[in-house]
Amino acid sequence: MSPPSVRIYEVAPRDGLQNEAAVVPTAEKGELIARLAASGLGDIEVTSFVRPRWIPQLADAAELVGMLPRVHPARFWGLVPNRVGLERALESGIGGIATFLSSSETHNKKNVNRTIRESLAEIEEVLGVAKEEGLRTRGYISTVFGCPYEGGVAPEASLQIATRLLAAGADDIVLGDTTGMGTPLQVERVIAILVDGGIPLDHLAVHFHDTRGTALANALTAWRVGVGTFDASVAGLGGCPYAPGAAGNLATEDLVYMFEQMGVHTGVDIDALADAGEYAAGLLGRELPGRYHQYHRGARRRAVSRAVTR
Repeated sequence: MSPPSVRIYEVAPRDGLQNEAAVVPTAEKGELIARLAASGLGDIEVTSFVRPRWIPQLADAAELVGMLPRVHPARFWGLVPNRVGLERALESGIGGIATFLSSSETHNKKNVNRTIRESLAEIEEVLGVAKEEGLRTRGYISTVFGCPYEGGVAPEASLQIATRLLAAGADDIVLGDTTGMGTPLQVERVIAILVDGGIPLDHLAVHFHDTRGTALANALTAWRVGVGTFDASVAGLGGCPYAPGAAGNLATEDLVYMFEQMGVHTGVDIDALADAGEYAAGLLGRELPGRYHQYHRGARRRAVSRAVTR
């Protein structure tokens, strides 16, 4: 049954900004996060506790977490690659952590230089410690709907990983379409296989990229089969730096507009969210790909033009 309300998990401050060539100053990141939280977003992934030399754009993780606003109901999350990253996350005081690995062996090796088996062993330890410390937890599975190196990925591979992540303590299992290869029928089939294999729908989330223009259709399909948690990035910011050709997350404004117009509650103020997207575009000094974002910017320009000519 399709949920009457959905949870939007915002990833722009982490998944978006890590893909940028320029390093955004910490104070400006904090302002972006504050605007996103003020729009009503309940979950925001703000940074990553990886080695700074891997992703210098997120080297300020601890400083950023220390300056985050306390805006109800926002919860802040950080991505952690291993036990060392978890220790840094715990020291920062962040409330939730996300782990990650791929269902494709080749992508996992290129992403973190480990086999899937090696990644799972460490992630299970990380999840166990995180739960003992009272943190909320997510387990990202990348390349669920296709790998840029191997092509198709068997859903059973994702099921095996999801089963172990759930047993280790992951609150959410996040199915990632890393290069935007997924299609609605494929999304329906993969989710059905995971649910039939014992993964509860209320523990599933989806993370779609719009590389081939299917992200919103895929999100709608996931909702129709019962998924209630959706990752998105304001104005469509970001992608995957380790996946050739992958650019553009599902835009949060597009997702919120679709659901709210369908009568599905998101808890997000679309106007405040669109303003946050405007701020993000200003930070980066360029146009961003989200469709509602572009509409909003155009409407604002037209309104300013009319005001000037009167």
